[in-house]
Amino acid sequence: MPNFRYLGDDRRAELEKYEFMMGEARGRLAATLDCLTDALILAGQHGVYCTSNRNPNVPALDLQAVMANLNGAKELVSSVMERLREERDAAEKQ
Repeated sequence: MPNFRYLGDDRRAELEKYEFMMGEARGRLAATLDCLTDALILAGQHGVYCTSNRNPNVPALDLQAVMANLNGAKELVSSVMERLREERDAAEKQ
């Protein structure tokens, strides 16, 4: 396994589990989704304290942009995982 510098031991174990269950590509994407989800949670928690000056009921604009990009990245990863699953299913039918 390549040395992913920024993964802690808990993430490495999770990555190995996903790769074993789903294969290398889908496993890495699944682990990436977990990382993105955790980042969204942290940004959302920060948004509770860092609110917009114009509307205190929503996070600051920079946090809104970060969260939108993280959500977009999750959608992209999910779509790739779905495509890989469809390709695998089609190959198995042949």
